[in-house]
Amino acid sequence: MDLQNSASSAITSDSNSLKTEISYVQAMEHLIEVVRVLSLARTLEEIMAIVRKSARELTGADGATFVLRDGDQCFYADEDAIAPLWKGQRFPMSICIGGYTMRNCQPVVISDIYGDERIPFAAYQPTFVKSLAMVPIRMCNPIGAIGTYWAKLHQPTLEQVKLLQALADTTAVAMENVQIYSELEQRVRNRTATLEKEIEECQKVEAEVRRLSLTDELTGLYNRRGFFLLTQQQLKLAHRRQKPCCLLFIDIDGLKQINDTFGHEVGDRVIVDTAELLKQTYRDSDIIARLGGDEFVVFMPESSDCTNTVSARLQRNVDFFNHNRGRSYHLSISVGVKQCFLNEDFSLEKLIFQADELMYQQKRAKLSSTNQFC
Repeated sequence: MDLQNSASSAITSDSNSLKTEISYVQAMEHLIEVVRVLSLARTLEEIMAIVRKSARELTGADGATFVLRDGDQCFYADEDAIAPLWKGQRFPMSICIGGYTMRNCQPVVISDIYGDERIPFAAYQPTFVKSLAMVPIRMCNPIGAIGTYWAKLHQPTLEQVKLLQALADTTAVAMENVQIYSELEQRVRNRTATLEKEIEECQKVEAEVRRLSLTDELTGLYNRRGFFLLTQQQLKLAHRRQKPCCLLFIDIDGLKQINDTFGHEVGDRVIVDTAELLKQTYRDSDIIARLGGDEFVVFMPESSDCTNTVSARLQRNVDFFNHNRGRSYHLSISVGVKQCFLNEDFSLEKLIFQADELMYQQKRAKLSSTNQFC
């Protein structure tokens, strides 16, 4: 049930009954119900809606205000009255009867406002108020006040003032509970945000660990583990779709001589340049990896173009690189190309082995024709 509706059903009466004083027993029963409803309030607005009506009900007043202490000012935060009072306005604590109540930590009863020097007459003249009772919200270091007003000269009874003070004391507890509840909610939100951030950081770390476990640090290509993991999945997919695929095995020629002549730093540069050429030559959907050392593989899923054109395209890019980059070394590679036909008994290991054999055939042919040692 909505809190305000619950409060209204518990404490609201028609306009005639508001002006009728209720018995002390009825007032106590009403106060008990108000305590119950206030215990469920979770916002200051809910508390004020309950209290402003209850104050009138308990005292038979023509109006009630809910005043909050705001530094050295009284803020008239809410009201329930037969005519407008001061809702939304602020007055200095030193000239306001609400301020007097809070500064002196005691109730104030004024049966004739025009006969009391504590009343700022200019503020009251536009209103219907002739008599009032004001009690502090919390006796020790008050945080606000509850005021009740009458349109005719009226002397509230001692019991009514006690009931009003009891309402104010209950209001203080409700306000403190709201503050605690709000702080707990904020702590939960902060902790939730912290946990979400920690989870996000953990996920980033896990992703980075996974990336590093699948990626070659020098080139940024997949490593052997990453290549086998992804390619096995693509082979199964190609088999289900009845699509041919292709694998290239690439080896850098003469890397040991480059290392011996120019140093391992340049040798690493050769490996990185080769990786970049492979990325430039083949599709994003192709799986490119460095198996280790000077060996690379490219898996081309769903590719029927597995003739010499796929290696020729790479060789053209190598030639362009050697002509335009101005490196201290000449880049040379050997390539073995193997197509996977789905009617064959295939496996990834078998494909790599066969492509590796084809690569070495090309490398041996180069050695025979140039009499070079790689």
